[in-house]
Amino acid sequence: MMDFGTFRGDSDEPPKCHDDNDYTKPGKTDTTVQLVISLALGVTAFLSFCMLRPRWKSLYAARKRHLDPSIALPALPDTFLGWMPALYKVTEQQVLVSAGLDAYVFLSFFKMAMKLFAIIFVFSAFVLEPINRHFEPDHKADTASYASFAAFRPFGDGDSPEKPPDRSFNKNMGYLWSYLIFTYFFTALTLIIMEKETVKIIRVRQDYLGTQSTITDRTVRLSGIPKELRTEEAIKDLVERLEIGKVESVTLCRNWKELDDLMDQRQTVLAKLEETWSVYLSQKPLRAATGRSAQRTGTVVDGNDGPRERIDEEAVESDGLLRGSSEIPFQERERPQTRFWYGFLRLQSRKTDAIDYYTEKLRLLDEKILAARKKQYEAADIAFVTMDSIAACQMAIQALIDPRPGQLLSKPAPAPSDVVWRNTYAPRFGRRLRSWSISIFVGLLSIVWLAPVAFLASTLSICTIDAAFPSLGQSLREHEIIRSLVQTGLPTAVVSLLNIAVPYLYDFLSYHQGMLSQSDVALSVISKNFFFTFFNIFLIFTVFGAVTSILDVLREGLKDTSYIALTLAGKLTDLRVFYGNFIMLQGLGLFPFRLLEFGSVSLYPVYRLGAKTPRDFAQMFQPPMFYFGFYLPTALLIFILCLVYSALPGGFMVIGLGVLYFCLGYYTYKYQLLYAMDQPQHATGGAWRIICYRIMLGLFVFQLTMSGYLALRFAYTVALLVVPLLIITVWYSFFFQKQFEPLTRFISLRSIKLGEEPSANAIVDDGLGGEGSGHEERELLRRGSTIDEDREKGLRFVNPSLVIPLEQPWIYKDPPLPLVESETGDGLEFDVRGSEREYETEYQPEISGSGVNRDARGATVSSNSSSSVSLGDTHIWRS
Repeated sequence: MMDFGTFRGDSDEPPKCHDDNDYTKPGKTDTTVQLVISLALGVTAFLSFCMLRPRWKSLYAARKRHLDPSIALPALPDTFLGWMPALYKVTEQQVLVSAGLDAYVFLSFFKMAMKLFAIIFVFSAFVLEPINRHFEPDHKADTASYASFAAFRPFGDGDSPEKPPDRSFNKNMGYLWSYLIFTYFFTALTLIIMEKETVKIIRVRQDYLGTQSTITDRTVRLSGIPKELRTEEAIKDLVERLEIGKVESVTLCRNWKELDDLMDQRQTVLAKLEETWSVYLSQKPLRAATGRSAQRTGTVVDGNDGPRERIDEEAVESDGLLRGSSEIPFQERERPQTRFWYGFLRLQSRKTDAIDYYTEKLRLLDEKILAARKKQYEAADIAFVTMDSIAACQMAIQALIDPRPGQLLSKPAPAPSDVVWRNTYAPRFGRRLRSWSISIFVGLLSIVWLAPVAFLASTLSICTIDAAFPSLGQSLREHEIIRSLVQTGLPTAVVSLLNIAVPYLYDFLSYHQGMLSQSDVALSVISKNFFFTFFNIFLIFTVFGAVTSILDVLREGLKDTSYIALTLAGKLTDLRVFYGNFIMLQGLGLFPFRLLEFGSVSLYPVYRLGAKTPRDFAQMFQPPMFYFGFYLPTALLIFILCLVYSALPGGFMVIGLGVLYFCLGYYTYKYQLLYAMDQPQHATGGAWRIICYRIMLGLFVFQLTMSGYLALRFAYTVALLVVPLLIITVWYSFFFQKQFEPLTRFISLRSIKLGEEPSANAIVDDGLGGEGSGHEERELLRRGSTIDEDREKGLRFVNPSLVIPLEQPWIYKDPPLPLVESETGDGLEFDVRGSEREYETEYQPEISGSGVNRDARGATVSSNSSSSVSLGDTHIWRS
């Protein structure tokens, strides 16, 4: 990578690296080579998807197959390319109805970016670029100004000798004012379009949430409850004395750790028992049994010799576990064995029958769970209070309840299926300690990432190759295409791989940060991954350039605050080809692979070989999960890159690639969110706040870059006139926080219109219809319920470990009946009445067995989302 020592004239050592050898410099064939690679990858993946889509509907139409038939989502034709026009005609209103508010907000960002950068591209390509080509046809001023920059500081203390005069009012340099004009224009255009889209999303959000009625909309989460108020009666009395409404129910969180641990142990034992049964049934039978009576009694009937000896006395004990399989004759097989340890320090061991061992262990756990559910547990400082109306709930959320700091804090409640119950009873100090510890660790990790990111980039430069392998470096100079692959193709591939791999680490860290809901975790993942992408990918590759120059930049930046801006501007001109190729690879090369779901396709043989039980096979056909935190940060980085290059020479190519990226991304994610993948969280569009603040950060970097770019051309007055834009952007961020952010968190009281259904008409009339909107869209409306109402139907705020029926081993094709507490209270019985049973808590979730939704009878049921309850907090949907 480029080191600042290269440009300094006070060094006695010869430069180690020359400009024409640095990998960040544009090469004649770099873009062509990257285009060929991206098209080869993208076209291959796209054609494969078109061919496999009608054949593998269990993967590429997984969500559509699980949707409620009442959702009017059009079916896509099975023809090779016929699905594309049908997907294009799916309107935004249909997206809102069938995929929910989060998907609508996510896709709105891509649509907004397409509109914004299409406008900017026109001005950049047809107005600014002709100016650049006329006055700086070969961009030699970049290198000259950047070299002169090493000798003095334009905004410094004036000690540098031979400081060039201000060229702002030089007639020959008058074109530099056009950069200032377009910096203001692009900033204003971005803020106007972003604010217009924000107003639209707020209106849609308020209308969407204000006309639905779910338990989440009527529930407030209270935290910091004093010990004297930690009873359901005291909390109910406290809230009702506020005279904002009646309390329908109170769920006070308690220390259910013992019960949740037992449920986790049960899940482990259940999985082992199912695997043991699969091993047993997959063995070649020693001899076959005949006759149904033999199966029931454990006696094998032989036609020649009469009744033979009993070969499996445990068959009767396990018969209850195999309901629905009586038509399968019993066959004698060798019983699997397992070794268990016992005695002092568990130093003794012996083998035993594995099926008997795990069956008995499961039975003992069921008894412990049954007893644990009847215990009283210590109350925690968090409660979910369900009001009788949405208006009463919103008044409680938006009000200060207690005059003491940190006590009785009211916030919107997450959906019942979204709650991370283990964190609800964790001590507040422990949650804060985990949160701060992981935040500090992420910050330190970002510093640690400096070394591998910069090392990988600098290792792939011709400079480094020359120093280590001179003959290889000479050979690369002689072969232009191979040199382009090494200098441009490999760095973009490294950056892309980091963008794919690192989010999994931050997802793991966010989940263990102590947050109370999966939606909070999802938003945290977006923030952390964007921080990595922006700081380690953008700043390291741009400002620092190499590990050896980090200290130089920081040292010089402390001496002169303008140094960072000047460095940013100087480096970005050299990195134009690199970032253009990065966007090209992400758009043309990788989006078709996302559409193909290459990870699921490539891992399918592995999962197929590893699947042993019916539950494993059923899980393979569940819709994959769509995590916004994995995809949104890269899109935000590319948005910032397009902003930064919007007014720079040659930037129109980056912007054009950006328009293509957001266009391909919009339709790729539109297909996945509607037809192929499920969303595990319900954040009510909260990602839009993150998007807007990151856009304002991008504007700040854009303005800082343009100020430095103008200063490098010694137009100091013009450069200083960019500073008011920096101040305006910072002011607007505070204005946005005060005026718009509350409406992205809460529901206004005037928006609550239960029983009214013309809201969707209003949305369509206001232009939300998008592609293909017309009179028929006015008839769609809301189906009488939103997708979130469907998700939360019948749910209540209660820890699933307390009420969920106990799943039995899934051994044969049909799932077994779950176990529930008998009406006499003396044990467990099979839930033969199924969904007709009314649980005390009115909590009737769809049982999720490693992602397989089943009703109380054990039959497979359709699911509109991944909101089915996981046992305890085992995080099943992440497996």
